[in-house]
Amino acid sequence: MEFKEEILRALEGDELWTVLTFKTPHGPGVTLQKLADIVEEAGWKVLFKANWWTADIPYGLARLDLKKGEREKILLGKWILGDKFLLIKLENLPLEQGREEFFRMVDSIASTLIHDPVIRTMREQY
Repeated sequence: MEFKEEILRALEGDELWTVLTFKTPHGPGVTLQKLADIVEEAGWKVLFKANWWTADIPYGLARLDLKKGEREKILLGKWILGDKFLLIKLENLPLEQGREEFFRMVDSIASTLIHDPVIRTMREQY
């Protein structure tokens, strides 16, 4: 990803959530792995990673829960399919605001899956 340095710089912020909005030329699996590779190369340990996407519209959401030393971060990647990597927006959000953004995005992608026990359990944890 051409904006690797911007991601790593944002992860140094004090807020719990780092929210990245970008275009990707890859599908959900490759996009998630590229995000994981970036943070792992920088010394972050990926504790949890998941990806939600819709087949109707080429966009999705990648979530990585990270730890580096005593610091914990959540990287939320909101992506849309494009012809190349392109950074649209990058921001750090506090706990409640980040959590609301996460739930809003999962709801928009998986509203028909919200009754699925796995999704319901994950929502209760966060």
